[in-house]
Amino acid sequence: MGTARAQSDQSTPDAEGDITEAAAPTLPDYAPVPRSALGPALNDRGYFVGRVERNLYWVTDGTYQAAFLTTREGVVLFDAPASIGRNLQQAVDEIAAANGVSNKVTHLVYSHHHADHTAASSLFGNNVVRIGQAETRRLLLRDNDPRRPPPDETFTDRRKLEIGGERIQLAWHGSNHTPDNTFIHFPDHDTLMLVDIVNSGWVPIYSLNLSEDVPGYIEAPATALSYPWAHLISGHMGRLGTRDDVTLQQQYVADLSAGARTALGTVDPTPFFVKYGNNSWAAIKGYLDAVADSAAAPVIEKYTGVLAAADVFTASTALWVLESIRLDLGVGIQVRA
Repeated sequence: MGTARAQSDQSTPDAEGDITEAAAPTLPDYAPVPRSALGPALNDRGYFVGRVERNLYWVTDGTYQAAFLTTREGVVLFDAPASIGRNLQQAVDEIAAANGVSNKVTHLVYSHHHADHTAASSLFGNNVVRIGQAETRRLLLRDNDPRRPPPDETFTDRRKLEIGGERIQLAWHGSNHTPDNTFIHFPDHDTLMLVDIVNSGWVPIYSLNLSEDVPGYIEAPATALSYPWAHLISGHMGRLGTRDDVTLQQQYVADLSAGARTALGTVDPTPFFVKYGNNSWAAIKGYLDAVADSAAAPVIEKYTGVLAAADVFTASTALWVLESIRLDLGVGIQVRA
């Protein structure tokens, strides 16, 4: 059965019914990833755990990140990404054994409700105190995913946690990536955890990290910089972030926004509507894709070699930015006279 499947995946019948080799897919080439975007090597289990400051640690599998504090009462975990999974406890065990402290996870703080950052939550059982923003609880109750138990304790705008002698400050500054995304500040560890806003060393993936509120997303880095911190746990990719990573992200998005405004005023929609006639969706798609490509081109050129994957995701991100400029801000929307 395995051999037959392998053959069917690689061949196809021709017009006479004879089997011929299928053409291999043509995959695009992309610019090399800058060394500055990469983090430390993973261990043979596929993760890295390291100290941020003192008793605050971070864990990554090269694509996702979580964090934890060791305290005199146990371990406080921040997010439980699905891709790291059981390696989260392995990382905690490793640090606890090295330092002679408890490896028991007593609290789990959610940054937001998305499953990619929280689906390993249930691995820690029912006796963990889960904490999150009030909207996180509402959304997790709605989603009804047994892997993501809703928070036991919630807050609306701000909450100060004191657990095992450690201070953690939670704050909600409005919708951005999601309606519930939380700023997690460690004032005694010079660190901020803010997930799915800045991918340190990398551009955002599709649609500004698939963000629901583009104006809120664009404002979030300035809010992040209003906190005192030196280390950023961003939830993604293989290294910790810095304040310079946040300002670079701001400039990248500002350049995209400026390019989108220019393109909205210069790309002529007429050829698309002439060609596609009453197929309005085809005309609109052609026009908006052309605007996005025009906005993205100089940004790709500027940031290739500076931010990883600038040539991979900038065009799709430009489309999301220009649609926010049109629909949220009203730029380029004409009222019929």
